[in-house]
Amino acid sequence: MRDFTEIGHFVGGRTVAGTSGNTSPVYNPATGQQTGAVALASVEELDAAVAVANAAFQEWRSSSVAKRTEAMFNLRNLVKQNASELAAKITAEHGKVHSDAMGEVARGLENIEFACNIGEMLKGSHSNQVSTGVDVTTIRRPLGVVAGITPFNFPAMVPLWMIPNALGCGNAFILKPSEKDPTSAMFLAELIHEAGFPDGVFNLVNGDKTAVDAILRHPDIKAVSFVGSTPIAQYIHRTASEHGKRVQALGGAKNHMLVLPDADIGLAADAAVSAAFGSAGERCMAISVVVAVGDAADPLVDAIAERTRALTIGDGMDPTSEMGPLVTREARDRVESYIAAGADAGATVVLDGRDTGFDGDGYFLGCTLLDGVTPDMTVYQDEVFGPLLGVVRVPTFDDAIKLLEDNPYGNGTALFTRDGGAARQFTEEAPVGMVGVNVPIPVPVAYHSFGGWKDSIFSDTAMYGPEGVRFYTKPQAITTRWPDPASSSVDLGFPTN
Repeated sequence: MRDFTEIGHFVGGRTVAGTSGNTSPVYNPATGQQTGAVALASVEELDAAVAVANAAFQEWRSSSVAKRTEAMFNLRNLVKQNASELAAKITAEHGKVHSDAMGEVARGLENIEFACNIGEMLKGSHSNQVSTGVDVTTIRRPLGVVAGITPFNFPAMVPLWMIPNALGCGNAFILKPSEKDPTSAMFLAELIHEAGFPDGVFNLVNGDKTAVDAILRHPDIKAVSFVGSTPIAQYIHRTASEHGKRVQALGGAKNHMLVLPDADIGLAADAAVSAAFGSAGERCMAISVVVAVGDAADPLVDAIAERTRALTIGDGMDPTSEMGPLVTREARDRVESYIAAGADAGATVVLDGRDTGFDGDGYFLGCTLLDGVTPDMTVYQDEVFGPLLGVVRVPTFDDAIKLLEDNPYGNGTALFTRDGGAARQFTEEAPVGMVGVNVPIPVPVAYHSFGGWKDSIFSDTAMYGPEGVRFYTKPQAITTRWPDPASSSVDLGFPTN
């Protein structure tokens, strides 16, 4: 076995080696070869990082908004300057093609740019003369040490959903990234340090469930942000809440794209293929179900199949590749099992990703298109998280809406149509947190906020944007009065205006 430089942690402004003795292998999904080993923190290592963060917070909370903004602008520039290198690190461990990784970095940059305007978001409010000589001001205070637990599929973007707002609001941050692709997060840690954030304000602790549970239970961590699967989101929300923390826990999805007969079929097919197979389907906002209404079905399935057959699948660093491998061998095998289950349940296999041959030991799988999928099939019910697109045929628009209502998830959905009335009805009735009209992946820009409904979210606030600022701060109301001492008297009555 090759010797690897162990990926440690980033605490107190520097890289530190792991001391637990536990590590997890890191692979290049395009080759199947191990490229590194990441340290898995013990409870004691997590505790030490929190102590460092707590000490740094005491000074950072009192820093000027101007100082925080200067560091945020520096970070924005550093991430932009190093975007290609950051994207290459994402591709090397996640597998997504380099252009897709560059897109991930660009969307993360949006959140840094939003936080560069943190002064505007923290202005608070003031009411003058609410009673005789009395003024009231409401301001927002940082929480303290906050933590983020982030997934493998967006190892740079999702941390940047959390970190800029949290630091901009005056908090200290502990990041626990996915152990599958930790290098891009470690690179972000170095850029944050270089940007001028004080040592200890941002810390990164690699780890597994031991580190996660320590975060959820630590008394000095005031809030936890999480993105991942629904069962884990439920566990995160329950456990952190039981320990008195604020929690935003985003879970899984089963995103439907409805196509009406009046839609431009070519446009809809382009969108379906892009949204289903980009990043090998490993997106919580991926379209995994196309709902073909009425006469749209046959031409739409044909158009999707034609476009899918033309896709080039290969190493994410090859500029000719349009889709890379899945993140792990286990992830690939899991998707293959859903293809088999769909076929066994009666779906028509229009394209079978298992039939696509690849050289080497990479975790590649071709794109699969299943027609005639029905709601009772596991391939419809479960979040597959891979390059598998199912087509459900329904006779009417109302039947399509009913599918959304009955589905336990409510992350994203889209409608393709030329009918403004249908589009308006859809946006009014779709029981989903993020809705697109002729937009297949309706991820909000950074000055709005990201979050689904139903079993796709377990929190009272969405992530990033204005909701993120509210999550990482607590309001404080200050009532002031400067009376004439000569007018003072004892009054046991309830204060009124």
